[in-house]
Amino acid sequence: MQRITQKAKQALSRKGLYLLGGTAGLFASASVMAQTATTGPDLTALTDAVDFTTVITAILAVAASLMGLYMAWKGAQFVIRAVRGA
Repeated sequence: MQRITQKAKQALSRKGLYLLGGTAGLFASASVMAQTATTGPDLTALTDAVDFTTVITAILAVAASLMGLYMAWKGAQFVIRAVRGA
């Protein structure tokens, strides 16, 4: 019986207690994080208040202008090549 208690004391030395406490803390925090990660924050009030339609319209207008410029440039190059080749 005395051997068992001596082994138990050796197993629960300071290092063993720190390891045991750290492991228990790690599992406890992991379970709390798992519970909070499944619910997630509700940000609908913020996302509903933001309206990007004017910005999207402006970006698409600039892109359409650039595409028109690019097509005019390529068309001019095509005409110049056709005239040179004639």
